[in-house]
Amino acid sequence: MEDNKLFGEFPPVPTEKWEEVIEKDLKGADYEKKLVWRTIEGFKVRPYYRAENLEGLEYLDSNPGQWPYTRGKHTADNVWEVRQDIFVADLKEANRIALDAVERGATALGLCTKEVHSVADFATLLDGIYIDAVSINFLCSDDYRRLLELYVEYARTKGVDPKELRGSTDFDMFRYALTHGRFHRGEDGDLQAAKALVEYAHAELPKFRVLTINAQQLNNAGSNIVQELGFSLAAANEMVSRLTDLGCKMEHVGRSIVLNVGVGSTYFMEIAKIRAARLLWSKIVEQYKPECDCPYKLYINATTSRWNLSVYDPYVNMLRSTTEAMSSAIAGADSISVLPFDTAYKDADDFGYRIARNQQLLLKEESYLDKIVDPAAGSYYIENLTDEIARGAWEHFLRVENAGGFCKALRAGLVQDEVAATAQQRNLDIATRRTTILGTNQYPNLLEKMGDKVAADKKCNACEGDEIKTLMPYRGAQAFEDLRLQTEHAARRPKVFLLTYGNLTMRKARSGFATNFFGVAGYEIIDNPGFATPEEGAKAALESGADIVVLCSSDDEYAELTEPVCRALKGKVKSLVLAGFPKDMVETYKGYGIDEFIHVKTNVLESLTAFQKQLL
Repeated sequence: MEDNKLFGEFPPVPTEKWEEVIEKDLKGADYEKKLVWRTIEGFKVRPYYRAENLEGLEYLDSNPGQWPYTRGKHTADNVWEVRQDIFVADLKEANRIALDAVERGATALGLCTKEVHSVADFATLLDGIYIDAVSINFLCSDDYRRLLELYVEYARTKGVDPKELRGSTDFDMFRYALTHGRFHRGEDGDLQAAKALVEYAHAELPKFRVLTINAQQLNNAGSNIVQELGFSLAAANEMVSRLTDLGCKMEHVGRSIVLNVGVGSTYFMEIAKIRAARLLWSKIVEQYKPECDCPYKLYINATTSRWNLSVYDPYVNMLRSTTEAMSSAIAGADSISVLPFDTAYKDADDFGYRIARNQQLLLKEESYLDKIVDPAAGSYYIENLTDEIARGAWEHFLRVENAGGFCKALRAGLVQDEVAATAQQRNLDIATRRTTILGTNQYPNLLEKMGDKVAADKKCNACEGDEIKTLMPYRGAQAFEDLRLQTEHAARRPKVFLLTYGNLTMRKARSGFATNFFGVAGYEIIDNPGFATPEEGAKAALESGADIVVLCSSDDEYAELTEPVCRALKGKVKSLVLAGFPKDMVETYKGYGIDEFIHVKTNVLESLTAFQKQLL
């Protein structure tokens, strides 16, 4: 039979030819600096990939539903559970929200069970909900074993076979330790509690997954992707290893685990992370030689990241969580939890829940992402990222194993210190605006006021224990938000006068830069169309009552602008600032009276913090 492959008549173009064209187009510019993206994980992401970049990747020969499950567990579709997490302790109110969620498309619920102490409490919480049709996931309990006993009893009162119920418990001894600085019942006590849960679930609730590894805690503390994946898989392995040593069957422990990953906004890398998670988990499980395939099929719940959320310009959070949910769906997550867009500054309301739910429903009903098995398959870029992330995460996994396991690594602070170092770098990138948080450290809405909308208890705080270093979740935007909230609560809002002069292009560019720079702190910006003379600009600045005057012009024209403006304004305004950094003249301009230079390499957060101390 004749082989009529598409484009077969065209000769292949070798990589060398592509590189020649690229080098020509660069016109001598540095290839690495211009075209290679360096991630915070240390990867070098090329501008393009070809089939040759995937040579040697063994898992590429597997199909969906086959070991090592990199391509997912499904063979006919890509269905996931639309999960809505409801952190409301009041049982009647939680039930109202849950009923509305299920009626409007949710197929899984995460429910706070702090106030559930009896079968009657379950009857209130789950009134009207068909527990045999909806996955029920229990959050916020101190005694999950007792909770499951009550749930089984409640199910029987409703005529439902507990063995058919689906769901999970959020039992995670490691998250508790990282939050409180100690294990809840002591390390051995927590392991015994985990053993009891696994054994009870196997006997009474075989479709329930009762052990959760909250990788999202690392994500929300500022970790990078390989740290999140490597450390969380080390935690999962610790559970399997320790519980099998206590007499549990590997098959029972392995299928009891939920990996709850946090999904950030690095779209393609998040797709690759979830695929790499399944690949590495299969490698881990293989070492235990299970008697069936069940433990290999890791259940992954993907939760949109809190770290990415912002208080200011909060509707941008909808865009962030939409791409995060899309990454999760394309990667084949088993269930997805989209956080309400306004959860950074208030308790969720019906509108927030509705938007979060509908984001997933749109991905299903309008984008058909639930119809295509492994939609990322064959992408040179994503397959390459999957391999790189898997290799990087495996190095972290081995580091923990060499330290004696996850518990010992926690006690030594290995995990916490590595995550903290990455968080510090991410914070610096935000402070210097190498990382943009739209509406927060770049392009602020100057008229927006959020001070009266922020709930007093919306900051995350860890408790300090005496056994284990804690790991505090936070949001990347918080430091800038604190500055702006401080401005909103001040008795007087600082004024910034932009003294624009000379070259139209340069003065507009630098006045735009200065507007962004001071706008992120909530200062009042007084822009101007341009002044004919330095004296005219200085006079207008004085009349405006400005606290800060920013000179905005070209480097050449600063030579004629700076001295007369400084002479007229020095001592009459609180600060004189020059937009730009004409390095050959910096000391001269400081001698004239310039207090600060703002430019693309400025640590914006550090600089604005100093202005706050001076002005407020």
